[in-house]
Amino acid sequence: MLQQLVAHLLEQGDAPTSVLYLSLDHPLIKIYSLANVLKLYHEYIHPKGKPATLLLDEVQYAKEWDLELKQLVDHHPEYRIVATGSSALAHRTHVAESGVGRWLTIPVPTLSFYEYLQIRGESPANIPEDLIPRNLFDWDAAQLGELARSFRLVQDSFQRYLLVGGFPETAKLTDLSLCQRLLREDVVERVLKRDMTALFRIRNVNDLERIFIYLCLHTGGLFSTQGCAGDVGTTSVTVANYLQNLEQANLIYRLPPTVKGGKAILKARYKVYLVDAALRNAVLLRGEEILSDPTQMGLVVETAVLRHLYAYSYLDTPRISYWRDAATEREVDIIVQSPNYHLAVEVKYQEKPVISPKDGLAVYCKNEALKTAYVVTKRDTDFGVRKIDGMETNVLHVPAHIFCFLLGQAERLLWIK
Repeated sequence: MLQQLVAHLLEQGDAPTSVLYLSLDHPLIKIYSLANVLKLYHEYIHPKGKPATLLLDEVQYAKEWDLELKQLVDHHPEYRIVATGSSALAHRTHVAESGVGRWLTIPVPTLSFYEYLQIRGESPANIPEDLIPRNLFDWDAAQLGELARSFRLVQDSFQRYLLVGGFPETAKLTDLSLCQRLLREDVVERVLKRDMTALFRIRNVNDLERIFIYLCLHTGGLFSTQGCAGDVGTTSVTVANYLQNLEQANLIYRLPPTVKGGKAILKARYKVYLVDAALRNAVLLRGEEILSDPTQMGLVVETAVLRHLYAYSYLDTPRISYWRDAATEREVDIIVQSPNYHLAVEVKYQEKPVISPKDGLAVYCKNEALKTAYVVTKRDTDFGVRKIDGMETNVLHVPAHIFCFLLGQAERLLWIK
């Protein structure tokens, strides 16, 4: 993205010497402070005091980067600065201390299904640019049927998206084995063994790797710290610490349970998901065979839906959780709560999904007096708004590929306003 920004700046007429790109994880640059590098830049390349754009990649590798950026922002109005980093911890901690009012933090999650299709040039035609999922409750059956037909050409692309994930490097590749090898190298070799070891001072990278593989095997399930520690052969404290590190490194999501009224449960059992289902498939060497496995596909689609809901609702800082009744073990997969909305989403990626009054979604909607809810389905023939017997809640049955596309489109609209 920074290289694309360079091209854009040059196209609009900026002088090449006024654009400085630095990869701060380079071994030679690591030994210098950012101030020293800029001193050399102005001494030999671009005059001091003249407007310049600084593109700082992997900023977390710079010593005291937050203080240095603070000084640049406060004392050098001639600079425009874009800094990127792979660690959420670095950004959240240092922004809170030094960056308030000085810079804007923008998350960069994996590609949404909408963005994936944009990159591949496969987006469906005639989809209103302002259409978001909640608008569909007001559409009639004929309108929904026409929308489903518009999306049929990208159903196969959605399955491919689930296999290769939302990564620009693999979006256009056709060789699935190559895609998965690239993901394994990027995640296991680069993120786990290099970035996280450096940023979190992890001493036992083998334990970290085993815990990550354990999470790949148990994604979407109730997570037990003690159970993981016993299976991996380490301590519960190590598992808890590494789980937090993996979340801060943007590799996993942790969903707490909620009870009536949206209150969190103390000492709750979390559900853990990888941020992209393709990482799980790549690490576990699972390919196209999962497309015919309903259990595997249920987990993969649930992970994709969760990713889209996280990115779509990011600016509202909602509470994202799951609901579970301990007595009956009924569940709702994903609950999203903010001051602006309260969403209940159940993923039923199967043939002929049915929601009965005894299902978790119905019970939760009744308890919380929700007027609308979502069931994410497999087939577009299930597309439509239905009521649960004996209830006033309107439930939108929406195919996964349409739901993810519209959430991705809505996510884009939030950032370009």
